[in-house]
Amino acid sequence: MTRFTVNDRPVQYRMDPETPLLWALRDASNLTGTKYGCGTGDCGACTVDIDGEAVRSCQVTIGKTEGRFVTTIEALSPDRGHPLQQAFAAENVSQCGYCMSGIIMAASVLLRRTNDPTDAEIDAAITNICRCGVYPRLRGAIKRAGRIMRGEDQAGDDPIQAAPPPGITPDEAVQAVPALRKP
Repeated sequence: MTRFTVNDRPVQYRMDPETPLLWALRDASNLTGTKYGCGTGDCGACTVDIDGEAVRSCQVTIGKTEGRFVTTIEALSPDRGHPLQQAFAAENVSQCGYCMSGIIMAASVLLRRTNDPTDAEIDAAITNICRCGVYPRLRGAIKRAGRIMRGEDQAGDDPIQAAPPPGITPDEAVQAVPALRKP
């Protein structure tokens, strides 16, 4: 039995210790914000924070995670109020959004080290692949999140309205947008 901490909660998995962390998180813990992309560690869609390091969860087994602390996108901010989530919404970074949780997790590790990263530091820390090519906006959003963290950006005092948490029904979504209401 493998034991470690996920999102500040102790977990134990009765799975083969060679099971990739990605599949334990997604299948056993239902933490589906961590995405499967390539399975080879190249794309970064599965990036999580393990003991303060950005790690591709498809490349580390649960046996190698024994006794460690894992943070997924779900624990970054339950209300989507983390400076990165707010800055990504404000800068319209996301297009298809599939890679975003991995990028945000890698960026959160970077911003914990320095909340004023250079372009070179961002490029070195964010090696994730985005098929939509959001890289210019990505840099801007990471820098904006750093400014929020330093108290130099208004978004820190006036949060940007990110999308509502999951759970809204299609009927409720239609009611929120007058142009989509049925006559």
